[in-house]
Amino acid sequence: MKKIEAIIKPFKMDEVKEALNNIGIKGMTISEVKGYGRQKGHKEIYRGAEYVMDFIPKIKIELVLEAARVAEVVECIRRAALTGKIGDGKIFVLPVEDVIRVRTGEKGYEAI
Repeated sequence: MKKIEAIIKPFKMDEVKEALNNIGIKGMTISEVKGYGRQKGHKEIYRGAEYVMDFIPKIKIELVLEAARVAEVVECIRRAALTGKIGDGKIFVLPVEDVIRVRTGEKGYEAI
């Protein structure tokens, strides 16, 4: 099993969710997060005053799935989240040692 964590622009969330639903991925966890990468934030003007936004709002998508589907899901997320501009995000793939469903005690892939 693998865990995919994708950090994307907030306005791309619906497109990513729809693309994942279209390939049969139904469950995911979504978090509103803030951070920065190479762009190191940006400047904005509000009521005539300029200020620096150090941490940019992003959406973090987390999902666990069988290893055989990782390449397909990663490419699906990448295509749906792409704008071609700085700050499109990152996708991380991590190993998952085990999963336990709290309610039933099921383990492994059956618990997903």
